[in-house]
Amino acid sequence: MTTPNTSDIIEAYLRKLLEDEPEIEIKRVDLANQFDVVPSQINYVIKTRFTASKGFDVESKRGGGGYIRIVKYHYSARHEFLIDLYQKMPVSLLPSVAHDIIQLMFDEKVLSEREGNLLLLVITDEAINPLLRSQMMKKIIQRLDRDE
Repeated sequence: MTTPNTSDIIEAYLRKLLEDEPEIEIKRVDLANQFDVVPSQINYVIKTRFTASKGFDVESKRGGGGYIRIVKYHYSARHEFLIDLYQKMPVSLLPSVAHDIIQLMFDEKVLSEREGNLLLLVITDEAINPLLRSQMMKKIIQRLDRDE
């Protein structure tokens, strides 16, 4: 069995905090001290694991009184979720971000596991132009919003 790396441990800690609160505010330096890492390690975890495509909003303020605020999106209805996802869709969509979006739709129970896996197979293909990938995802979201 492999030991989780430091980034995984920090991510798990932050996700645990977000289970109890809709948003958390942390001091980068305090968290770095807690896990005995440099503050840039905290930046890396936040930047790569708490993105909009994964269902998070992050606000950061640097300086002496600086903080990082992480908010987990919570949706009251499927329609609201899909509209928000559609509006936040970037013009150009990388395969890794498309993967995150499909995973988020699965996590929010908009897609079944089979549907998600089929979409992953098609949408994350490296041969697809990023602009076309974004347009395809928007069409998929529009179609899913019509199905209830």
